[in-house]
Amino acid sequence: MTDDRGLASWLQLTHTPGLGASTARNLLAQFGLPENILAASGPQLERVAGPEIAKALRTQHDAAALEHALRWAGEPGHAVVTLADPTYPRQLLEIPDPPVLLYASGRLELLARPALAIVGSRNATAQGARNAEQFAKAFSAAGLTVVSGLALGIDAAAHRGALSGAGSTIAVLGTGVDVVYPRQNAELFGRIAETGLLISELPLGAPGAAHHFPRRNRLISGLAQGCLVVEAALASGSLITARAAAEQGREVFAVPGSIHSPLSKGCHALLKQGAKLVESAEDVLVELTGFRRAAMASTGESEAGAADDPLLAHMGFDPVDVDSLCSRTGLPAERLSADLLRLELDGRVAALPGGTYQRLK
Repeated sequence: MTDDRGLASWLQLTHTPGLGASTARNLLAQFGLPENILAASGPQLERVAGPEIAKALRTQHDAAALEHALRWAGEPGHAVVTLADPTYPRQLLEIPDPPVLLYASGRLELLARPALAIVGSRNATAQGARNAEQFAKAFSAAGLTVVSGLALGIDAAAHRGALSGAGSTIAVLGTGVDVVYPRQNAELFGRIAETGLLISELPLGAPGAAHHFPRRNRLISGLAQGCLVVEAALASGSLITARAAAEQGREVFAVPGSIHSPLSKGCHALLKQGAKLVESAEDVLVELTGFRRAAMASTGESEAGAADDPLLAHMGFDPVDVDSLCSRTGLPAERLSADLLRLELDGRVAALPGGTYQRLK
């Protein structure tokens, strides 16, 4: 890892007001290490970064923020990984705009392990969340680290599933790595800090601003060998991650869904564009070149444990209302309502808006 004096220079560089990652990399390419940049003359800096950035590099330093970051990095389980560190993830060096540094909390060794990104809707269906958790659990058991963004819905489900296996999980944050966002995921945030890894390119304390999240999506895909989209609407941020994955040369996978569900339309659009259709973990594992499975992975449930109720056979897997089920089964509405409630309590049927129901298993 970078020593304290060297790390202070990296932090001072990245805390410079107005200095973006692209300009910072140009300065590093021209001058070498950050201490050389900070020691350069105004005219030398202006030739690379322009007069405003040159002036900021020489005069605008937030000493309190730098001291706080250095103290944070010195605490157990914390690290700041710079482009000069041997622990900087090699896969991020392959993307067009790698971050100058990463703040990390947790198991740093996960950055060197083979990984798969799992992303999807924040407003996931119960079945979508269940699929994400089961897939992530299977991939983690097979030795893959699952990368996602700690958002509600599919992201959170993927992290939960991955924590149960050997591969564990990496959460790429759109805030400072010390900021719990969203608050509903506070417990999950703590679990990942203990047995997985939290990372961010943003300074400590950075809030959850809207423009941070599209930028962090390139890191979710960049850290992984492939990206699996479980549920996504056409306007979903998950499609930004999938596009970034394709542009980075990563495999893109998508789980199909009902033609009636808005949360399937994004996945179906990806499939039309050439994403690989996924029905089981095995569909993904066979496509990841150079990855050896630690164990056979499966997302399927025991057939004996999921024997169909007669009503389920009439439902299919598309949303259906009670009147339609009355026509299909010949049963009275009161009987069907009671049966649907029983199946809902068993976790085999979900009640949807508009008085419709959908089979989950």
